[in-house]
Amino acid sequence: MSSTQSFLSLALGKKKLKCEKFLNEMDQVIPWYRLINKVEKNYKEKKTGRNRTETKLLLKIYFLQQWYNLSDPGAEEAIYDRNSFQRFLNIDLLSNNVPDETTILNFRHFLEENKLQEKFFKIMNKVLEKSNLIVKEGTILDATIITAPSSVKNKDKKRDEEMSSTKKGNDWYFGMKAHIGVDHQLGIVHSIEGTTAKIHDKEMQNDLLHGQEKAIFGDKGYYKEEDKREMRRKEIFCGILDKGKRNHPLSNKQKRRNKKLSSVRAKVEHPFQVIKCQWGYRKVRYKGIFKNTMQLNVLFGLANLYMNRRKLLEIG
Repeated sequence: MSSTQSFLSLALGKKKLKCEKFLNEMDQVIPWYRLINKVEKNYKEKKTGRNRTETKLLLKIYFLQQWYNLSDPGAEEAIYDRNSFQRFLNIDLLSNNVPDETTILNFRHFLEENKLQEKFFKIMNKVLEKSNLIVKEGTILDATIITAPSSVKNKDKKRDEEMSSTKKGNDWYFGMKAHIGVDHQLGIVHSIEGTTAKIHDKEMQNDLLHGQEKAIFGDKGYYKEEDKREMRRKEIFCGILDKGKRNHPLSNKQKRRNKKLSSVRAKVEHPFQVIKCQWGYRKVRYKGIFKNTMQLNVLFGLANLYMNRRKLLEIG
């Protein structure tokens, strides 16, 4: 088969690309109707009279930005460049209806002003709850560092004042932290908090619990003897790893316990792996904690749907 024939076969849709399969699956599991209603409700409250680009189109572009780590101008260029994006957006380039980067930017600002990303996260999780894919029995706690530019070679000649430095192992990092609470059975993120990097993981523990836990899991950073006793008093299983003390190293029994608990804790790594490794989210895109936390809500909401997309498609 010639290269021309191969290209024609591809153009005619005889070969299904991985990105097209991914976009098609996500298109089916995202609750578009509810998300659009939430956006439209806030448009009405603002009483904007100007002509707007179709909400679903803007939402789809916004989600493409999350999946492919695209800036606002990068998203506009990618739409013109990628055939798979055009099909996902149902856009015909000849009709000249591709939103420009300013429209994309303004839509994101609108979402942030109304904290709609937090509402999207809740709506997406409701889909999972209705499908019995969230079991509110146990929570795994964890946090990850999202780095920010540390250079002062910028317009303001200074670093982002809301970001800070923290040490992990022997290395120093500058940026923020994403704290999450995850369902211990299926690894679904049910709570999110964004803070500056120097905030200790332990400080955010209570904000990540939904209050119905029968078990709480976490690494050594969440260990506190008083909390362990309190959990026992409340008949909550303490799955937080034991921490050795000066002159009192962990016993062999504690080491075996930690190893066993680590297999449960591994589930908390799955959503981090999706947004960092598969979707390329390793650095903050915006200035300040708030905007980046809003993005984290969308990223983890989409990651929850992505990790359970096949189950949702089977349920229909």
